[in-house]
Amino acid sequence: MIEKYHAGDPLSDLISDDYRMLQILSRFNLALGFGDQSVAAACKSCGVDTGTFLAVVNFVKSGNNAHLSELVEDVNVKALLDYLKRSHTYFVDFRLPAIRRKLIEAIDCSRNQIAFLILKFYDEYAAEVSRHMNYENEHVHPYVETLLSGKIPEEGRFSALVHQHQDNHESIGKSSAELKSIIIKYYPSDSNATLLNEVLMDIYMMEEELLTHCRLEDTLFAESVASLEEEVRQHPARPDEDADSQDGTSAGELSEREKEVIVEVVKGLSNKEIAENMFISVNTVMTHRRNISRKLQIHSPAGLTIYAIVNGLVKLDDVKL
Repeated sequence: MIEKYHAGDPLSDLISDDYRMLQILSRFNLALGFGDQSVAAACKSCGVDTGTFLAVVNFVKSGNNAHLSELVEDVNVKALLDYLKRSHTYFVDFRLPAIRRKLIEAIDCSRNQIAFLILKFYDEYAAEVSRHMNYENEHVHPYVETLLSGKIPEEGRFSALVHQHQDNHESIGKSSAELKSIIIKYYPSDSNATLLNEVLMDIYMMEEELLTHCRLEDTLFAESVASLEEEVRQHPARPDEDADSQDGTSAGELSEREKEVIVEVVKGLSNKEIAENMFISVNTVMTHRRNISRKLQIHSPAGLTIYAIVNGLVKLDDVKL
């Protein structure tokens, strides 16, 4: 059985155990220099949802052995969506261009026709990855944002969008395999062998990163959104929700239950832990958190902590800064 990381573990241990966690840190906007802080403390100081961070970390660590249902319970869909958006920016704006620059340095396109064709093939591969991520940015992510607002999207069901981007994932994998094969088998020996080998290593590593990213979208993200979608379809926001909330409080006014949820969030508890403490379901906790975010326009635990202190929900001395 693969051990899971927990909120109380030192964040430095995660990186020491697996260098891939560095990628996750950057996409959650968690900076280095956190000393001996625990995962929960480091996440709280940067306004990162601890449950979502741990869900992604444990998903990547466990690979195909991940217990999806357990991880989904701790996911904040908004936090996971932001993580995926930053991942897209990383691949399209940084990783793919960086490999292209190194590829140009390793091969001679001016004298070697095969080198030119390889560069062209790489550009087509990079364009395919970009198209796929643009599709998600323009279709999948807005769909999820509509659900997060408590409304039912007009585009049908999320499952239909999932099938489309799963097909895109398979196509990207095939193109990557073909690119590697062409370089390995057919590029002439007049290249800078050491640098070209480094390019190949980069392509292999990026392929692994993309595979993990796509698998996360197809499973953890898809399951989390499906759960949210079912909840919204059962309890959609009323048309007049801007004037009155579902619990009878006016816009911007929190119910007593929502105030209790904020206190639990400030303590650094996951959705699952909040549900257990308050004797409610995880879906109900997610509904409360979505309503809190809508009413206060505050989405991060750090922001809720400030709100809770200013409004007397918690004492400053009780907050672990």
